[in-house]
Amino acid sequence: MFLKKKLIILFLCFFIISFVLSSIPAIVVSADTDIQLTNTLGGSIPQEDVWSTITISAAGDVTLGRDAITAYYGSFDHEVELQKSNYSYFMKNVKHLFETDDLTIVNLEGPLTKATIAAEKQFRFKGSAVYTEVLKQGSIEAVNLANNHMFDYQDQGYWDTVSNLSGANLGYFGFEHKYLTEVKGIKIGMLGLLGWDSSKQKKEEIKKAVESLKEQGAGANLIIASFHWGEERKYTPNKIQKDLGRYCIDIGVDLVLGHHPHVVQGIETYKGKSIVYSMGNFCFGGNKNPTDKDAYIYQHSFNFKNNVLQQEEGQVIPVSISSVKTRNNYQPTPLKGIEADRVMNKIKNCSLGLNQ
Repeated sequence: MFLKKKLIILFLCFFIISFVLSSIPAIVVSADTDIQLTNTLGGSIPQEDVWSTITISAAGDVTLGRDAITAYYGSFDHEVELQKSNYSYFMKNVKHLFETDDLTIVNLEGPLTKATIAAEKQFRFKGSAVYTEVLKQGSIEAVNLANNHMFDYQDQGYWDTVSNLSGANLGYFGFEHKYLTEVKGIKIGMLGLLGWDSSKQKKEEIKKAVESLKEQGAGANLIIASFHWGEERKYTPNKIQKDLGRYCIDIGVDLVLGHHPHVVQGIETYKGKSIVYSMGNFCFGGNKNPTDKDAYIYQHSFNFKNNVLQQEEGQVIPVSISSVKTRNNYQPTPLKGIEADRVMNKIKNCSLGLNQ
């Protein structure tokens, strides 16, 4: 009788131990040496979702230098001298916005070169190679090259610019160059394009460029197209701008940015995506005292879940291209109070009807 009770107790102990052990997760090593945590009752333990937010800041035309035929006094080069080559001066008032985002891009309107043979045209801009420090010290990471001034000093000026940007570890895109960078595990691809026509050939060029960034080798999760387009001093985008901007969204571009008019244009929301037609000038050495100094920084945040875009939103930051009203001191500055409201209302008015 005593032996029978002992056997029953042993059996119960064995059953309890077996049940406890079967509930404990076991580490299983697969043939390819990957280690996976599994539960022998419920299968694989689900992994936590990975969320990430990418914030991109964009601004308009940046001309670091001047037209050689214009007077030196009051020029960008003269301002460099007045500031004793303190290159942080130029982006001082906007740097706090740029250094807290994930990526800042602008349109670089003119070459950085020592070339002396200029193109035959009215305005021919160029600046010193050391002006890359304006971009770096201003927390600007990448620039668009595709514009009507990048070849002001012909091929040499263009390739000097590419070399100088590369040497300063700055990103660039436009013409034959695309830019791919990775932020928080998200691959961002950028295109720089001229938007003077919306022909079938132009659209095919854009489509191929977008597809190349989406291919397996690049695998961009996010694509931004930066267009030099429109008409100078026009506050309304033309038919070509609208056609190209919407086409880009249709083929998978996530954000379209525009520049060239030298004044602000509105923002269109198309199929849930933003087309920013013109942000105006920014740090613009091409004009010592433009009558319209209004501009804006456009910031856009993309929210990803497991590298898949879930949600996005944009915001406008009204700025003046100068911190003083009497001239252009090449120091873009966020506006406040009544002036900020005025420029914001101007942008809203320019945006009316764009979504129709």
